[in-house]
Amino acid sequence: MLASSSSTAISLHPLANYNASATPSLNPSSLSFSSSYSYLSPLSFRLHSSKTHLRITPKKGLRVSCSTNEPLKVMISGAPASGKGTQCELIVQKFGLVHISTGDLLRAEVSSGTEIGNKAKEFMNSGRLVPDEIVTAMVTVRLSRQDAKEKGWLLDGYPRSFAQAQSLEELNIRPDIYIVLDVPDEILIDRCVGRRLDPVTGKIYHLKNFPPESEEIKARLVTRADDTEEKVKSRLEIYKQNAAAISSTYSSITNKIDGNRPKEIIFKDIDSLLSQLLKDKTEKSMKPVLQTENCLDQASSNEEKWRGIPTRLNNIPHSREIRNYFYDDVLQATQRAVNDGRTRLKVEINIPELNPEMDVYRIGTLMELVRVIALSFADDGKRVKVCVQGSMGEGALAGMPLQLAGTRKILEFMDWGNYGAMGTFIKIGSIGAKEVDEEDDMFILVAPQNAVGNCIIDDLRAMTDAAGKRPVILINPRLKDLPGSSGIMQTMGRDKRLEYAASFESCYFFRLLYYAGTQYPIMGAIRMTYPYDYELYKRVDEPSGKEKYVSLSTFKERPTIDEINDAFLGKPRNKDKKASGIWGFLSGVF
Repeated sequence: MLASSSSTAISLHPLANYNASATPSLNPSSLSFSSSYSYLSPLSFRLHSSKTHLRITPKKGLRVSCSTNEPLKVMISGAPASGKGTQCELIVQKFGLVHISTGDLLRAEVSSGTEIGNKAKEFMNSGRLVPDEIVTAMVTVRLSRQDAKEKGWLLDGYPRSFAQAQSLEELNIRPDIYIVLDVPDEILIDRCVGRRLDPVTGKIYHLKNFPPESEEIKARLVTRADDTEEKVKSRLEIYKQNAAAISSTYSSITNKIDGNRPKEIIFKDIDSLLSQLLKDKTEKSMKPVLQTENCLDQASSNEEKWRGIPTRLNNIPHSREIRNYFYDDVLQATQRAVNDGRTRLKVEINIPELNPEMDVYRIGTLMELVRVIALSFADDGKRVKVCVQGSMGEGALAGMPLQLAGTRKILEFMDWGNYGAMGTFIKIGSIGAKEVDEEDDMFILVAPQNAVGNCIIDDLRAMTDAAGKRPVILINPRLKDLPGSSGIMQTMGRDKRLEYAASFESCYFFRLLYYAGTQYPIMGAIRMTYPYDYELYKRVDEPSGKEKYVSLSTFKERPTIDEINDAFLGKPRNKDKKASGIWGFLSGVF
């Protein structure tokens, strides 16, 4: 129970050490490769439930059973430039399916050094194609994970061959629907060949569909290497061969969608198909049978179970599933913000293993988050520059924050996969205007922060000015003023610096809440993912040492300490109330 605001408070503290944890091995079919990769779908702001429960008593002893709804299983196929990526994002947002791409899986397995990844790496290093059985095993492992079983899955661009399709059939892995985006060849070629890049702003134009605003911009546009007619036709022919090979396997469940229309109209058709499938599955699951257990009690329990936040966040080390949950949560929010044209973004996440403020060993997990974000945008053809601030000051005052020391080397030595991403689509740099090159599409800045006696904001401002309208994403920035070398606050231009720091828009925010002066137990958490509201959660203990997070309230803006306290105490909101006492003190921390 909370006492009063004068005696009980919420404070924000980092937790304990980072240490990686592997997940159990899974054995699809006759293969025995183990996997530690988990790619979770974005989570919506509501209670998720994979079970439908109903209780009726038309006759004594007759009840509808607490049967499990089988979730949606979807495959989608489309040629290059067909708009498949856009539709996948819309499907995931609407239906909460786990999005599975073999490119993402293969890169993650190789990067993580799993048995599947090592097998695949052997073939790639020798210039050979990865055998179907390895790819199928990798996909099967991913489909067998709990989130895919509970939420359903969206298999993106797989299978690509008849052998892969037959392997899935033999494993009894079959979709409910096979969606094909159908776009005429000439439209696909025109979409690619007509694209132009503005090297100054990073903006993508199309000579016919989305022409530049002025002749000056038009004169400096360039064509990307992959957008030549020859390369587009080659990719299109390969896709057609693959699609024809597997068409017979899914002919009975294939639905062709006209992809030569606005994306909203296309998704309306897909939405209608999938919604009808869900309705059919629900009706099929509701069959009256003799039932002795209390379904209402079971329904209540499942309805109250919140899956929006992983539990046991004070347990160290975090499992790989928990880390991957946050990686994906941050990634989806960041992608939505960038796709909406946001250019000055910040990610603030202070779970124990992503906060190196008090333990430099946690920097490895933060680097893994950066890699996930950078590689995802690189997959979309973006040229990403990952930047770490360099040494600041001169002479005896030269240096940098302790937790960033050596970070650039860590990034350079990390495994970025065998796809040639490093050095082409991904480059490592520093914070400053001179690091902004014409070919860069976006910038990810790792934990930019002021150091005692030195301020990073001037270099940061110069870099964003040079970047123009290209996205700049700050990961866990710390841009409050710190004392100078003389012990006096850096006051010259302080208001302007703080105003600039506040100009970055939050696209992701997550913070654990504790009682003041403690690191346990967790009281709750605050979470925001673009473009949704801030949500406040309360941690609730359950029998047998279990716990869950329950949503208390939502806020358009980041809640104040008083608003948090009132929500925990069940008080009505008072917008005119000002922080006082210990809460007023803590508001500076928050």
